[in-house]
Order: sequence, then structure tokens, then C-alpha cells
Amino acid sequence: MGRKFFVGGNWKCNGTTDQVEKIVKTLNEGQVAPSDVVEVVVSPPYVFLPVVKSLLRPEFQVAAQNCWVKKGGAFTGEVSAEMLANLGVPWVILGHSERRALLGESNEFVGDKVAYALSQGLKVIACVGETLEQREAGSTMEVVAAQTKAIAEKINDWSNVVIAYEPVWAIGTGKVATPAQAQEVHASLRDWLKTNVSPEVAESTRIIYGGSVTAANCKELAAQPDVDGFLVGGASLKPEFIDIINAATVKSA
Repeated sequence: MGRKFFVGGNWKCNGTTDQVEKIVKTLNEGQVAPSDVVEVVVSPPYVFLPVVKSLLRPEFQVAAQNCWVKKGGAFTGEVSAEMLANLGVPWVILGHSERRALLGESNEFVGDKVAYALSQGLKVIACVGETLEQREAGSTMEVVAAQTKAIAEKINDWSNVVIAYEPVWAIGTGKVATPAQAQEVHASLRDWLKTNVSPEVAESTRIIYGGSVTAANCKELAAQPDVDGFLVGGASLKPEFIDIINAATVKSA
């Protein structure tokens, strides 16, 4: 079995009840590739998770955009993995570059979060990626390997982990890594997993690309052998998200 194409929609901090219901209606009415070809997960803000989950077509799943690093308790403003599991939210995004940059989440902290979320039965979209300065300094792989290593040191089972490679310089900027640039990092990441975790994990773990993915560029990116899907930001709030989901057919063709 090959790696099933995976498309995540990260809604970030956007939406009103009306807007959210409209987005869900668009998703529910969209003609998409069957669920044996593509796995689709959408990630609304916490407050909209129950309504999205209740309205969304059954073959699409929901993800939280973050969760706390350990058991709940006296952590005002945080949401624990246990709460997400209790709500029946199967997925969580962890280590997004916006949280690393704006909230100072370290590699180690993200690794701890991933391990704890997995221990509570959640599946994890773990984000890695370099800044423009790091890319220009030629240290892309060093940065991405260090971010991945911090996760690998804390977990043994990779079956519920999807790695999202998101070059920070391409997120929301309109700049996209070229298909060749994306493929290069994805292939290097897979090699890292092969050497440092196991060949089996390297072969089975999905590595998805994020960073200004649109309907216009998704097919060319999807055609790369080590690009196993997308984590989509702004475009996941628009009807073109359906086109991006359907880029999965490039792989199954």
C-alpha cells in the first residue's frame, strides 16, 4: 500500500458562525475524490470545532490547531488533549511556525506536545520548516532535521503522525517553494527518517507540503514523488480547497 494522499485545511484564527457554516456547506457540496484516494482534515478554531464536526460530511475529519503539552489543570486559556479526545476530535496540528515564532514554542516543547497528544489517542500533524534567513544561509535541512529529531526522541510509534513541511517564507506570502525545492526537502526528510528512525517509518509516514498552496499550483506539487499532500492555509477558506483536495488524483492516476 502506498501512502494515502492527505489534505489538511488550517483555518487559523478566522471565521464567524455564519462564515463557518458557509465554508462547511461548500465542502459538503463539493465533488471530491473518494476517501480511499484522499484523507481530508479541516482545522477550525477551537470554538467552532463542535459545530463543524456536527455539520461536516462524514468522510472529512476535524483537527484542533493546538493543544496543551500535558494533562489539563491550572493552565488558564489552554485546551488539553483529553478534552479534544472527549469531544471526538481525532486530529491536532502541533508546532505550527506561527506558534513557534509568535509564542516561542521550542523544538523540545513541540516534541513533548506531540508525544502527549499521541498518548491520549490523538493523531498529529507535526509542522516543521525553515525561515528565509535559514534557507539563504543554506541551513534548511539542519533546521528541519533538528525539529524532526526533537519529535523522534519522544515517540516510538509514527503511525498516527503526518509531517507538514512548511517553509516559513512561503506561508501566506504568495511565495511558493518550487516543486523541485519541495521535493528536495521532502526527500531529505524521508532519508533522515530512514537513517534515524527506520526504513519502514520513512516509507509509510506522509510528508505534506504547506506554504501558499493554491488550485493553480497544487497539481504540479502533488506530482512530486515525496509530496504526500498539503496543509493549506488561506485557500482552505475558499471554494478552491475542493480543487486542492482533488490534486490527490494526480497520485492515483
